[in-house]
Amino acid sequence: MLLEGKVAIVTGASRGIGKAIAEQFIAQGAKVAFTYRSSAEAAAALEKELSAGGGTVKGFQSDAASMTDAERLVGEVVEAFGTVDIVINNAGITDDTLLMRMTEDQWDRVISVNLKSCFNLTKAVLRTMLKARSGSIVNISSVVGVQGNAGQANYAASKAGILGFTKSVALELGSRNIRCNAIAPGFIETEMTAKLDPDTVQGWRDAIPLKRGGTPEDVANLCVFLASDMSSYITGQTLNVDGGMITA
Repeated sequence: MLLEGKVAIVTGASRGIGKAIAEQFIAQGAKVAFTYRSSAEAAAALEKELSAGGGTVKGFQSDAASMTDAERLVGEVVEAFGTVDIVINNAGITDDTLLMRMTEDQWDRVISVNLKSCFNLTKAVLRTMLKARSGSIVNISSVVGVQGNAGQANYAASKAGILGFTKSVALELGSRNIRCNAIAPGFIETEMTAKLDPDTVQGWRDAIPLKRGGTPEDVANLCVFLASDMSSYITGQTLNVDGGMITA
């Protein structure tokens, strides 16, 4: 197993891409700590579901936008599992509208949850990873952060910011054997996209060179690779998982 004995923190693991990442990590032998914001009951149910196959998984209450929560989270995970080897900064939200209608609150909330959360948890885990002189940090961005999208100025800015943050962290921490990479998913089909108009969704599929939407597992598989020792000479990179949507 590629992640045998590793301890991973995965934020935003309640559904979709985050849940698929947690599932794949457990299947590859990692101990997984996932975060939840409010519902302890839902977290307990997810914990039970993810551990059904015998894996080690534990939920921790934490607000991704809070530095205090991030520091407490890392402390609790280290106390429970002994260390942190992998961080997957996956938590994110959207609040879409045209710029002329966008409120300051809509801007601030998306930037805080999507971008500031990466700063919070990455900074909070540094002492642990520096002491171990190893670690892999994977930040989930988006093709929208690479090329922008009308009606998503806040989301695009947050996801583009993640790319610059990733490169800077890689440059700062490479000498300590701590790697930092970003993944930019394209059109990934989840329970959210299943609620959309089928003709619209098919139109998106037709515009993609591989003629299909991606699955959460497509993103999770790359996370496994970047978290494992197989990618030990890869850092500071943005890898698109988009079926060829962006080719330049």
